[in-house]
Amino acid sequence: MSNERVDRLEERVAWLERHLTAQDKAMLELHEEIERLRIEVGTLRLRIEPSSPGDEDRFASDERPPHY
Repeated sequence: MSNERVDRLEERVAWLERHLTAQDKAMLELHEEIERLRIEVGTLRLRIEPSSPGDEDRFASDERPPHY
């Protein structure tokens, strides 16, 4: 392989890394925010509605519990 070909491939790799890094960072930030909000919602639900035996899948759907 010629030096010119290697140089072009290295430039292409560097270009892709720069662009993927920016996109990956944005996606990671979104993922972290989603997880933070899920944890916050879960914590608030536990404070509002004490758990009782048999309630393991109470929040499995978007439906409200029957007492609402």
